[in-house]
Amino acid sequence: MADPTLSISAPGDPRAVEPGSTDASSASAKSGRSSRLHTILRALSPIAVLVLWQVGSALGIIPQDKLPAPSLIAEAGWEVLANGQLVDAIAASAQRVAIGLTIGVAVGIGLGLLVGLSRIADSAIDPNMQAIRALPLFGLIPLFILWFGIGETPKVLLVSLGALFPLYLNTSAAIRQIDGRLVETARVLGFSRLTTIRDLIIPGAMPQILVGLRQALAIAWLSLIVAEQIAATSGLGYLINNARDFLRTDIIFFGLIVYAALGLITDAIVRALERYTTRYQNR
Repeated sequence: MADPTLSISAPGDPRAVEPGSTDASSASAKSGRSSRLHTILRALSPIAVLVLWQVGSALGIIPQDKLPAPSLIAEAGWEVLANGQLVDAIAASAQRVAIGLTIGVAVGIGLGLLVGLSRIADSAIDPNMQAIRALPLFGLIPLFILWFGIGETPKVLLVSLGALFPLYLNTSAAIRQIDGRLVETARVLGFSRLTTIRDLIIPGAMPQILVGLRQALAIAWLSLIVAEQIAATSGLGYLINNARDFLRTDIIFFGLIVYAALGLITDAIVRALERYTTRYQNR
């Protein structure tokens, strides 16, 4: 009579189950289900908010003059797109951000390199930069208007000043964190200072510089929203101001949504560049 209390499978027996494999498979399945659930919730939650918003507006719970229904905002968006106002406004705003960001990137990274590479430059430049950084950015608007008038210059300068400091701080900090032994090795191998900066220091600092660029982009778009309130005759800010004069809250909300979308798009571009740079460095 066979002993029912013990059953041993030989190695290679397909019926054999390694200890813990069932628990591991179960944990993996639960993790996969949890991940899918979170993905579904992340996708459905904005839709649920829009549906509740639309229903609340239809039932009169949400006043239309304060918070227009999503359908009305979409109609307003189609209106300004069809008459060409949206395209012209985006082009003007994008141009201001591009010019301001270019100036901010050039000055911020340039000063960050100087401060990070030279203690003398650090002592001479950094105290002044920290003092300027402590000033309220939007509090400079009246001074910019007195200095440069109400044209494009104060708007571009406000954007560039907002973008400058994240790049300056991240660049200088990234350079200081470069391993000194690598720099010493490059010197022993006969690398010139220019070659060391180009081939060692800048690539090593690039991930954190790109983090600074993402922060600079966010501040640049935020600065633009305020800058375009300065007697602008074009751009998304002008579109929003014009809608305010005619009590078109639907167009105002749509303009803010476009600002947010442009910020997300530019951030996604920099994140893609950041992933590419990191992958390239890891090869």
